[in-house]
Amino acid sequence: MSTLYEFTVKNIDGQEVNLGIYKNKIILIVNVASKCGFTPQYKGLQQLYDKYKESNFVILGFPANNFLKQEPGNDEEIKNFCTLRYNVTFPMFSKISVKGKDIAPLYKFLTEKESNLEFHGTIAWNFTKFLIDPAGKIVARFEPKDTPDSRKVMDKIEQLLNQ
Repeated sequence: MSTLYEFTVKNIDGQEVNLGIYKNKIILIVNVASKCGFTPQYKGLQQLYDKYKESNFVILGFPANNFLKQEPGNDEEIKNFCTLRYNVTFPMFSKISVKGKDIAPLYKFLTEKESNLEFHGTIAWNFTKFLIDPAGKIVARFEPKDTPDSRKVMDKIEQLLNQ
């Protein structure tokens, strides 16, 4: 695959979604988990989504159980947790693997040098974030400690919104 828009993934309700529907949007892709020290970032992610969703911005959440089994639930349990605890309304997807032998094709694309020369590298923990510009280019990678409301994240999103 040569662009993000060629991938089809399952949403949290089990329906196939072609990422081409997000073409020409600013996208923040995040691997999430419900039993992690960074889990409260769901609140900041939702606030970020609420602030910019009318401005061609979307967050795509991908639950993953790769790190200390911090996402043990099934899709229905994850959806209920996100909805009840954090009022998540941004698109959530079916649980995947973000590293290792069973890495999901989307995350292979996001982390391999061949497709992401500038921001490649193995996912080290939950809540790693990739920022995609409207043309589909990966323009930033934020590590878990970079909260959604940090200046670093906000400045980069606002820079894209103002182009």
